[in-house]
Amino acid sequence: MAAIHKACGKDVEFVFMDAPKVLGADDLEGFGDLASLATEAGPDGALRGWWSSDVARTRFRDEDLNLSLAAFRDALAKDRFDGVFGFSQGGVMAAMLAGLLERPELHPPFLIEGKAPHPPLKFCVVVAGFLPPNERWARFLTPSYTTPTLHVMGLTDPIVSQEQAQTLVAVNKSECSRVAPHEGGHFIPSKAPWRNFLKAYFKDPYGDAQPPPPVVETKGEEAST
Repeated sequence: MAAIHKACGKDVEFVFMDAPKVLGADDLEGFGDLASLATEAGPDGALRGWWSSDVARTRFRDEDLNLSLAAFRDALAKDRFDGVFGFSQGGVMAAMLAGLLERPELHPPFLIEGKAPHPPLKFCVVVAGFLPPNERWARFLTPSYTTPTLHVMGLTDPIVSQEQAQTLVAVNKSECSRVAPHEGGHFIPSKAPWRNFLKAYFKDPYGDAQPPPPVVETKGEEAST
């Protein structure tokens, strides 16, 4: 993300949010080396998340949802934003936020004096996101949401498959939404073509800037662009 931020320069203002939940080893049980990392991290290097769940991502804690949405509410009440960008867990939360701002009454604690803290967003960028399988969490996005969304997904993502990513695409009904695959795995693509595209998209999400096509490498041949 740092490379994208740098490429945008002064043309795009970024406001970064830390996930409010500090993760412990119990939250990361079953997630490999991350569990031990959590117990070793110091106060300044705490592992954070927007929620904790089981490995299958089928059980979510409502208190985590409330905590994360409260953090968004407080941030949105202070300023005005054009859009939201999120990766993986953050991508799911970005989409949920976009949907909730369309129907804020679905979560009364999100309201301030009976009103939404912010108007609906102009755009949403989701990298490696998916529709939460938990009905209580998915209700902000179902049966559909209409915020223009750029869905970025890795063709070789071992964590969020294309099938999982498509569950979110399926409920996004904006005519201005797009699906942008890249040839990589579970990361934010940041090579020069992607930096240039994202900069153009942030400045005009309704414009005609096109995402770079994925580079397909065939066995025995060098990848070409």
